[in-house]
Order: sequence, then C-alpha cells, then structure tokens
Amino acid sequence: MLAAFSISPATAGADGGVAEAVARAVSVVRASGLPYETNAMFTNIEGEWDEVMTVIREAVEAVAAVSPRVSLVLKADIRYGHTGMLHGKVQRIDELLDRD
Repeated sequence: MLAAFSISPATAGADGGVAEAVARAVSVVRASGLPYETNAMFTNIEGEWDEVMTVIREAVEAVAAVSPRVSLVLKADIRYGHTGMLHGKVQRIDELLDRD
C-alpha cells in the first residue's frame, strides 16, 4: 500500500509556522524503517496496511502531544501483492516521457 498524508497542528507557533510539530510526525515516519519520501506538502509511505496505518496513527499522536487539535489528510493506493511502488510508479512515467 502507498499512502500520501499530511499532518498539521491546528495551532501554529508565534510566527505562524508549524514546522516543529510537523518535524515530530516526520521523525515517527523515519523511525518506522518503511520506505518514504517527504516533500513540502505531503509524506508518502509504503508498506503493509497495518504497518502504514500504525505509523500514521503514531505520527498524529506525536503532533497531538503539542497541539490540542490535529488535521490529517490521507490518500491511499491499495494494491495487494505489489511492492516498490513508491519509486516504481514515477519511474514508469519518466520512461514514457523519455520516449518522446
């Protein structure tokens, strides 16, 4: 399964930023050992259903430790029996584009 998710606290720091709280969530993802990528808006993670959902829950809890309200956006691509999709999907698109 691939999941793209974004976790953010409902309360921001004095400067309006949420980086410190988001860093707590990303640290949970990094510690999980699952393949992942983080960009400016989302974190993509790959693994089995229970693994991925456990990481997302723990990341929400990490942000909830510093914010009374947490926002979670989640999109999942569930394709049983397939692995390596975190990079494989992008690679297939790149190969098609390189043919042009």
